[in-house]
Amino acid sequence: MKKQNRWIGFILVLLGASFWGVGGTVAQRLFQDSHIPVEWLVSVRLLLAGIVMIILALLFKSREKVFQIWKDKQAVFQLFIFGIFGMLAVQYTYMASINLGNAAVATLLQYQAPLFIIFYLVLTKVSKLRGKDVIAVCLALSGSFLLLTNGVFHTLSVPLSSVIWGILSGVALAFYTLYAGNLLSKWGSLNIIGWAMIIGGTSLAILHPPWKIEATHWGGDTIFYLGFVIVFGTMLAFWFYLESLKYLKPQETSLLGSVEPLAAIITSVLWLNISFGLYQVIGTVFILAMVLYLSFSKEKETVAAPQAIIKQKKLS
Repeated sequence: MKKQNRWIGFILVLLGASFWGVGGTVAQRLFQDSHIPVEWLVSVRLLLAGIVMIILALLFKSREKVFQIWKDKQAVFQLFIFGIFGMLAVQYTYMASINLGNAAVATLLQYQAPLFIIFYLVLTKVSKLRGKDVIAVCLALSGSFLLLTNGVFHTLSVPLSSVIWGILSGVALAFYTLYAGNLLSKWGSLNIIGWAMIIGGTSLAILHPPWKIEATHWGGDTIFYLGFVIVFGTMLAFWFYLESLKYLKPQETSLLGSVEPLAAIITSVLWLNISFGLYQVIGTVFILAMVLYLSFSKEKETVAAPQAIIKQKKLS
């Protein structure tokens, strides 16, 4: 029975990570073909997904915690910080990078989060710079260089604006990872992520009301892609990843979660005909090697893969 449960965990984490990766590619299709504003997609995605996450928390988790958190002033303050500067920042910067570039590069740039976490921990003297950290930094920087130049050193494979948003996405994910630990452990993942999505989505909706959009030109394909991004690329992706942690160790989910950028790359190349050169493939290997290298480390100070944020992540 235990072996069967592990297979359930494998299937759930692979599906969740794949949905994240493919969701980014589908979002790129929406930006390019349907000209949907980034702000609209992010706000609607967060609001709908957040509501569903809270419903799931009411159905399957400790029901009293769902609303009890609003009686704790410190927790509420932290929740708003996490919702705006964590959840919303991660989602918006990632989607902005996709809109200006492509899903494959944006996903890999977001995977620089462990690099920023290492820098933060060293600068704040939480941990010392170790040999393994230096190796991880070298892999990340060399991988990013090859990914963004494809071996042509005087030009970029995507616009500079996309690179900037992608780097900011990695920074936001690093903050997301470091900040949420206590909230997630005390109040539960579904609960915190759900409320954070609602707070982030509402904050953006105040500035960019989601009902103010011209939808008369939308066809059936637009509706289908929107449904996929919201249902599969957000709700099910997060839920499956969270559920996989019941059957697998966090380290295992982190490693298997590396399917996300591979799914984004494969679908971008095959479906959207995005060019991906040899040097970019090598750069991708370096970045994934950095993530896996950090994930394999058993020391407490070591940062796990970005997807591991849901274990305390991943959504992703």
